[in-house]
Order: sequence, then C-alpha cells, then structure tokens
Amino acid sequence: MPTVRLARPEDQAAAYYVCLKTGDHGRDGEPFYRDDPDALGRIFVGPYLAFEPELSLVVEDEQGVCGYCLAALDSRAFYQQYDRRWRPALCEQFPYPAGDPATWTRAEHVHSWYHHPEYFCPEPYASYPSHMHIDLLERVRGQGIGRQMMQQQVKALAQRGSPGAHLAVSLKNTDAQAFYARLGFHELARTADDLYLGQRFTDF
Repeated sequence: MPTVRLARPEDQAAAYYVCLKTGDHGRDGEPFYRDDPDALGRIFVGPYLAFEPELSLVVEDEQGVCGYCLAALDSRAFYQQYDRRWRPALCEQFPYPAGDPATWTRAEHVHSWYHHPEYFCPEPYASYPSHMHIDLLERVRGQGIGRQMMQQQVKALAQRGSPGAHLAVSLKNTDAQAFYARLGFHELARTADDLYLGQRFTDF
C-alpha cells in the first residue's frame, strides 16, 4: 500500500517529476515542458520543501514517490521568504525570456513568473491564512490517499494555530474542483484562470 510520510531532501527530484506529470491542469505536462522539465517544480514544490519541511508530505509506493501535499502556515510570510531567499537565484539562472510572449514556450512563460510573480491571498485573510496544494500521479488516484493527505495537513496546520486555509485550482481542472468540494472547500474568489477555495478548520 502507498505510504504517506514527511518529505526528505532527496525526494526533490521525484516531487518535481510529479509536478511535471500533473502540470497541464492536472494532466500530464511533460509534452509541454521538454525544454525545461523542472520549470514548474521550482515554484510549486522546491520552496515548500525548503521553507516548510514539517508541512511537506509525500506519498510513496513500490515505484517511488507518486504524489505530494504541501502547505504553508502563513502565506504572506511564505511569499516573503520566497522573494528573499528563493526567487533571486531563479532570476539569475533563468533570464527573462526575449521576444514576443506569443512565441514563448510554456517553460519560458514560467521563467517569466520567476521575474514577475503574482501573490494572491483571498480575503478574509485572517480566516484563511494558510494555503496548500496536492498533486498525485494517476496510479494512486481514487484510493483515498488524497483525502488522507489533505486531512493530515489540516490537522498539522490547526495544531500550529491556523484557523483555515485556501488553495487555488485551475478552472479547467474540474476533477480537482469536485475533489475539493467533497472535502468541504468553498469558493472565495476567482480570476480569469483560477478558482480560489477556502476551508475553515472548525468546519472539519
């Protein structure tokens, strides 16, 4: 059976791969990021393993790491750390893409996010200061692992004093939206591309 545990530093490459394989709105993103397979992982995985190791869960089966559930206790504090301690190295290693953005690859669009990040925390922030996200490879979906990991994260965040959390999900990822709805998450805000959902931990 798959095992849920805290992530270790040596899990980074495998977790980046999970991010890649779910990087097309929950579907396999590998065909779209061949020029830089780790582009997404550097934003959506690496900083959590570095700054929130006690809130970084992975699931592992006989084939290896096949999913993760990552969280930040205080989103604004997390983004400040990302800005100061993580993003400068990314900007140095990956220059802002040249030319017409309409011609950029998906990886180049992600590289542009390194230089011009957008941090969005839905209101009321005091009620939903934490955030989390989860990605699972297809082979471990539908087994209750996602629910288990989310509930474990909620417990960990609540024990650390958080009253609630938010998360973002692509408007195109209807399967994930249904999953979060079953867990009791409700809409807080939406943009052109994403839906922001929230959950007060007293509701669990």
